[in-house]
Amino acid sequence: VQLVESGGGLVQAGGSLRLSCAASGFTFDDYAIGWFRQAPGKAREGVSCIDNSAGHTYYAESVKGRFTISSDNATNTVYLQMNSLKPADTAIYYCAADIVLVPMAVAIRVPSLFDSWGQGTQVTVSS
Repeated sequence: VQLVESGGGLVQAGGSLRLSCAASGFTFDDYAIGWFRQAPGKAREGVSCIDNSAGHTYYAESVKGRFTISSDNATNTVYLQMNSLKPADTAIYYCAADIVLVPMAVAIRVPSLFDSWGQGTQVTVSS
């Protein structure tokens, strides 16, 4: 399993970024893909998840209405469109994959449910 994130960068508050997670080495349609983030000195937190097998999505309350997760099964890529960015969104963003047998609302709160992780991409939002 290989996951490669891209699309991070520096943006002003109110701006937008689109993160990509290119996946390979597994049956993409069977897996859930999660986006997590970790800010300095803070625990890793779930941002959004998509279950490719069922098409279900879930968002953390902190990003609901601003972020959108989507999956392109033709290219095995999951995207995270981030709009109305805030300085509090500054973190390293990771994508993770696994076959998850719990609802996405549960999976997003338990990073240890995901065995495979990318290397992360830095998102910095300036005020």
